[in-house]
Amino acid sequence: MMEQTMVNFRMDVNLKKGMETACKDMGLSMSTAFTIFATKVSRERRIPFEVVADSSCSASNIAIIDEAAKRLERG
Repeated sequence: MMEQTMVNFRMDVNLKKGMETACKDMGLSMSTAFTIFATKVSRERRIPFEVVADSSCSASNIAIIDEAAKRLERG
């Protein structure tokens, strides 16, 4: 068996509960699911799904929205 190590990180409690439930439904532990993810990333050298920034949440768009809200409040 290969040498193993512990990996610790924090996540939202509800996110963890949701992942535990999804993993259980697939017959997996969270540890196994993360190992599958890490193996795929290691082999393919990429995130195995699309990661996209939501441009509607960019700092410049939020500033525009905030300014528009202030103008609405002023009439």
